[in-house]
Amino acid sequence: MKRLRLLGCTTFLGLAALLLPAAWRTADTAPMPIRPTLQIGPVRAPELDGGVAWLNVPKPLSLAALRGRVVLLDFWTYCCINCLHVIADLKALEAKYPTELVVIGIHSGKFTNEKETNSIRQAVARYDIWHPVVNDADFTIWNAYAVRAWPTLVLITPDGYVASRYTGEGHREALDRDIAALIAEAKQRGTLQIGKDNSTPEPAGEAARPLRFPGKIYADEASRRLFIADTGHHRIVVADFDGRLLDTIGSGAPGVRNGPYDFAEFRYPQGLALDGEFLYVADTGNHLIRRVNLKTKQVEIVAGTGNNERTDATGPGTTIGLSSPWDLVIHERTLFIAMAGAHQIWQYNLDTGTVGRYAGLGGEGRRDGTRDTALFAQPAGLATDGKRLYVADSEISAIRMIDLADGNVTTLAGGDLFDFGDVNGKGENARFQHPLGVAVAGRKLYVADSYNHKLRTIDLRTRFVSNLIGSGKPGLQNDLPALFHEPGGLAYADGKLFVADTNNHVVRVVEFEPTRVRTLPIDKLNAPTPIKRKADALPNEEQIGVPAQRLIPGAGELVVDVRLPPGFKYAPQAEQRYFVSIEAGTEGFTVPAKAMAAAGKTLRFPVTIPYRVTADGMGAFDVVVSVTYCKEGDAGFCAVTNYRFHVPFISRAKGGLKRLVLYKQIPPPALPAQERSQ
Repeated sequence: MKRLRLLGCTTFLGLAALLLPAAWRTADTAPMPIRPTLQIGPVRAPELDGGVAWLNVPKPLSLAALRGRVVLLDFWTYCCINCLHVIADLKALEAKYPTELVVIGIHSGKFTNEKETNSIRQAVARYDIWHPVVNDADFTIWNAYAVRAWPTLVLITPDGYVASRYTGEGHREALDRDIAALIAEAKQRGTLQIGKDNSTPEPAGEAARPLRFPGKIYADEASRRLFIADTGHHRIVVADFDGRLLDTIGSGAPGVRNGPYDFAEFRYPQGLALDGEFLYVADTGNHLIRRVNLKTKQVEIVAGTGNNERTDATGPGTTIGLSSPWDLVIHERTLFIAMAGAHQIWQYNLDTGTVGRYAGLGGEGRRDGTRDTALFAQPAGLATDGKRLYVADSEISAIRMIDLADGNVTTLAGGDLFDFGDVNGKGENARFQHPLGVAVAGRKLYVADSYNHKLRTIDLRTRFVSNLIGSGKPGLQNDLPALFHEPGGLAYADGKLFVADTNNHVVRVVEFEPTRVRTLPIDKLNAPTPIKRKADALPNEEQIGVPAQRLIPGAGELVVDVRLPPGFKYAPQAEQRYFVSIEAGTEGFTVPAKAMAAAGKTLRFPVTIPYRVTADGMGAFDVVVSVTYCKEGDAGFCAVTNYRFHVPFISRAKGGLKRLVLYKQIPPPALPAQERSQ
């Protein structure tokens, strides 16, 4: 078997990256010096020398010591939304190939703060990264591999050669296929070495904190309630202004379940907005907008499909894909969404339930202008004074402003993609470093200048930027000069500023006249009890969250309709299969034993599964589907796709369903290419 997609006979290492067009939809391009070397024949992967420090492993790794295993290098920086999207792909691949594959994160930081090992350590813990990560602060490894953009992934053969490289996100299927081919080739040659995972996640003990990496915070002055996105614990915490715990929303396990507070799941939630008895949540990791009914204590999905998608379509909320919604704010009857993954501002109509783009062309950059021509770069914070929408445009370290009357976008203060720092001054002469949060009070805009570990202010009349509080160094200290550590969320109420101090795992309160800072302890709040992952999960399964269903008591039918991509057929020698699993605690939902699971070479979808539900039924069930299919006329190209439909339900005698259809159109898989490099 020939080596899989090795770089060509006469190739500049990274030539494809050098010729890469403006791929702003999938990657952040960096103006870093590249020193390519002319190579004749297969390219030997450069060693991993030059890192400042290694995380998650007791000592530095070398490619020489990993001979016999497939190695995947992930060049990333933790500010980059595309890099964060890749993490889920890496986790899936690590789970599928636990002994044959080694994933190594090469963290080549964009911002000054991201070059600090402790900052990377916090990010590794925040995003639950378990594989080894090296701090490539000086871009030594980056330059050795002639990388030009974040994220870039480089696949290395078991005998130490560069097999293929991928720029941007969205390459899970191609990576899976290429890794499987390399493993098969090494097995055939007898060179595959099965290894053991020696990684040690760090820092230890973070999960035991009452709050873990809180991202955003919302303060409701009328009810004196704080809503805190306990992002690292995948839940929402509700407390009063004095720190008395009122409630927790979410089980603490990452997932997409709807239903009661202790049953529902979120995944890295961020922005929050309140509309009467409804709390809206930017469920960032699930690419969803969730709605919490604070009266009935139920959670549901109102926008998003659960998949990371880029689209300009407008339509009913649950039919339109979203991409990492990061913050929310309500003006009149519109919920504005900072759509970080799409570099846009979106809107959700609270009355009609429709969602779609509001401002931003979709490219990553800084360009003022109309709603349809302006560019944003990973917007992560929103605030409004009723006339203007203020945006913390994190990746360009700027604060933008949208006139709600005409939709025009202007830059209030700050720089551009690579213009950042810590400088006071007027308008575009000022410099921030990756700001994540904004809050408005009167003629003053407060800014969480996250990577500068400060709170700043902008005078909305003069556009002058000043320091409010914080020394610029990370830490936890209330005495002036106070210390913060990557604060990410702000809320102004009752004459105070409430701060989600993300890397300190606490909420801080800033009071004025005189200015002072205190940490807000939340009485009786504990970390959630860890919940084990499902043992029946299939490799690389895609979870599809279904809105809560009302089922009529009695007998019913569940139709699972998974459709093949055009031009594909069921693999003739492969088993197709499904199985139903009912969540623990579910009441009154039963499926006949013979219909709980089925597998066979003749099984075809759609399938109809009978069920029965009682008058008092409530809970959730999963339907897991595995489909193997091949391209018509090319039996050598086949793919396996696994889906998990998660269906919360409650039985209702009126207005419910007796026939529930779960539909999914499988998208066309990426076809093999002569060269994976971009």
